[in-house]
Amino acid sequence: MKFLIREAIKEDMPQVLNLIKELAVFEKEENAVEVTVSDLERDGFGPKILFQCFVAEVDGIIKGMALVYPRYSTWKGPIIHLEDLIVTESMRNTGMGTALLNEVIKYGNSLGVKRINWEVLDWNEPAINFYKSKGANVMRDWDVVHLNEEGIKNYMANL
Repeated sequence: MKFLIREAIKEDMPQVLNLIKELAVFEKEENAVEVTVSDLERDGFGPKILFQCFVAEVDGIIKGMALVYPRYSTWKGPIIHLEDLIVTESMRNTGMGTALLNEVIKYGNSLGVKRINWEVLDWNEPAINFYKSKGANVMRDWDVVHLNEEGIKNYMANL
């Protein structure tokens, strides 16, 4: 099947949000998505751009996406973080995930970053195997730490 990989535009954000919600269901977190189309439009295309997004399109419909943003490593220097690489279920095993990852790697290389980071759920063996096959180092001895909005408020209340 033919698909087109391109930079996302503001008008793509409703379809991007649909993919984000599809991923949340897959990851058994269907009620966790708080971001809105307006948030994505503002944060990706407003005066302060917070992320870069690439989409995979089939016949004008977005079937995959990869969203990255800049970070800084105190050990390495500039890096980017791949927040999500999502391919809708019907398009998996078509090469779309590889094409999106290729675009992310090319983008990072063009920026001269020293590393590209991302996380994968420890039970998502197909994704783990995919990333390993591309040469990624899946570091299973690191734990991801989050302090959510409520945690931030509680922390601040106790300062």
